[in-house]
Amino acid sequence: MKQGLQLRLGQQITMTPQLQQAIRLLQLSTLDLQLEIQQTLESNMMLEVVEDEFESPDDEREELPTEINNSAEQELSLDKTEQMPDEFPVDSTWEDTYEASTSLADYPSRDGARDPDTRDFTEQNSEAETLYNYLRWQLDLTPFTETDRAIALLIIDSINAEGYLQADLEEILEGLHSTEVELEEIETVLRRVQHFDPPGVAARNLSECLWLQLKQLDRETEWRSEALILTENYLDVLASRDYTQLMRKMKLSREDLQSVLTLIQSLNPRPGNALENAQTSYVVPDVFVRKIKGKWQVELNPEVAPKLRVNAHYASLVNQVKSRSDAESLKNHLQEARWFIKSLKSRHETLLKVTHCIVERQSGFLDYGEEAMKPLVLHDIASELEMHESTISRVTTQKYIHTPRGIFELKYFFSSHVSTDSGGECSSTAIRALIKKLIAAEDSSKPLSDNKIAKILSEQGIQVARRTVAKYREAMTIPPSNERKCLV
Repeated sequence: MKQGLQLRLGQQITMTPQLQQAIRLLQLSTLDLQLEIQQTLESNMMLEVVEDEFESPDDEREELPTEINNSAEQELSLDKTEQMPDEFPVDSTWEDTYEASTSLADYPSRDGARDPDTRDFTEQNSEAETLYNYLRWQLDLTPFTETDRAIALLIIDSINAEGYLQADLEEILEGLHSTEVELEEIETVLRRVQHFDPPGVAARNLSECLWLQLKQLDRETEWRSEALILTENYLDVLASRDYTQLMRKMKLSREDLQSVLTLIQSLNPRPGNALENAQTSYVVPDVFVRKIKGKWQVELNPEVAPKLRVNAHYASLVNQVKSRSDAESLKNHLQEARWFIKSLKSRHETLLKVTHCIVERQSGFLDYGEEAMKPLVLHDIASELEMHESTISRVTTQKYIHTPRGIFELKYFFSSHVSTDSGGECSSTAIRALIKKLIAAEDSSKPLSDNKIAKILSEQGIQVARRTVAKYREAMTIPPSNERKCLV
């Protein structure tokens, strides 16, 4: 085979490093963007944060007369020489000569807490106590024999986060690896653990959980005995919401049964959730929307990203350094700083344009609520702004907008459309709001079925299938009609 050289001409789309950086910054969330800015500030000497454009202490100092500056420095040096001795005694310490200006109370303790009132609120959010640790703490305060303590430990290890015992007593017996322990002894220890706090913990099923909570109530509690009978024997009938059969079996009137159900509904079916370790997440909005003089105005959140600029002092060193490697390094840092500032500015401008377009399309939602939400897809915004749909998707993902009606993700304003009899379109968000409104106003003794809701929407000119109503209802975590039925 003969080797040769060939020259070909062609076109190829390539992404420059500047474009890659702009796209990456565009899809970052607020927290990720702040982290990216902080890392860039630490790695690039040319970048600095604009703290305050009006403060310039260095310039003010330069404008002072030289005599004043020199005299001030001389006075400062004289004061230091007069107060500080030339030599210290060999066996003395600093505190023997100079009194401490602060006491030990002024310094933070080992846990970083100087004063509960002066600590940052984020430091006060200590880790919540888990159910397992809470039960172990109560176990240490309860007198047990060594064998019973080992059984109690196995029981506590088998309790899930909701407070229910997941293992059978036979499995706990096998885990002991002891022939001297019988099943009755494990049952006895379980009863003692079931008296721990929170009430209802270590129950094996829902009926036992509710029964344990009712047993810990005062004996004089009204309808307590009837509630114990219901939870122990007729909980399956209550789950099927067959109130007629329940009244017949318990020999109660409708009003009395309602009182018993009210007492049962006051109980906690998941006692362990009271001690669950839930971390609160805070959302920082990227954009604010306010109505000024009858028009909705959009503005970026100035606290999301700090203002950056190129450090003039380091930029001036590019042409002053003599070393070629140092000059090349400074030039690279300067170019990267300019690219980063430009990419950051492009991100803010794109976010502002997309948000402004969304607000114009969904002004009805801002004025009247979810029922006035219009159908909107990414293609609508992309065609109006002459951008690609992928760019709109990056801008609206994990970006939040603060409105008078609350904080929403920009993705919230996009929804599919449903045709109406008048030839128009209705958004799925508006249909969900209508379904929620109909269910909230229904008769609890005769709740609306999905088919009935579809017929009501059809009468209003919105053609929605029954399965679509069921899908929207399940998306809003609303139970079906048979589970929404109440006694009165």
